[in-house]
Amino acid sequence: MIAVSTDFVAGHRIVETLGLARGSTIRAKHIGKDILAALRGLVGGEIKEYTEMLIEARNESLRRMEVHAEKLGANAVINVRFVTASVMAGAAELLVYGTAVKLEPEDGAPL
Repeated sequence: MIAVSTDFVAGHRIVETLGLARGSTIRAKHIGKDILAALRGLVGGEIKEYTEMLIEARNESLRRMEVHAEKLGANAVINVRFVTASVMAGAAELLVYGTAVKLEPEDGAPL
């Protein structure tokens, strides 16, 4: 599955637009990670526990979007965007969405 933030894929043409593909996950802070994050906050620097949590959330949201796009019959998603929102104290949603499309290679370009 090709997923890009542009409205095209070089060397390919869009032959069908299938609709919106999306995937999301909601993650809550973990008390153990909160304690480590608070300690890191005292001394400064990257809060690696939260960085790792957000990386996992982005990857899971992308995977879910790709599964949704496949169900729509797509082989690519264009104009991919990420959005985060707080859903309650200590929990946030990470949403990824884009336009599910069918692509064909132009002039023998690989798909």
